Amino acid sequence: MAQKARISLTGIDAEKVEKVCQSIKDIAQRTGTNISGPIPLPTKHLCVPCRKSPDGEGTETWDRWEMRIHKRLIELEAQDRALRQLMRIQVPDGVNVEIVLKS
Repeated sequence: MAQKARISLTGIDAEKVEKVCQSIKDIAQRTGTNISGPIPLPTKHLCVPCRKSPDGEGTETWDRWEMRIHKRLIELEAQDRALRQLMRIQVPDGVNVEIVLKS
């Protein structure tokens, strides 16, 4: 049984996350490794409601700030050549990449 690399990508900008996913897919296609994904995981919505008025006087008006965290999951065979190229990918700011080797 071959080892697999599970790559999880998280970020607040969906376009940047998709761009990194596409570069991983290109590497897998060039090296000939089997790939499954990218699997879109549920988007986490972080909502922060806060009062507009600083002193509590006046009408109750609220600002609602929201941050969305997009997640993707990719599994591919852990071939040495493919993993070396994965380490050289330029990851933009705001995107976190986590690679875990599974047997």
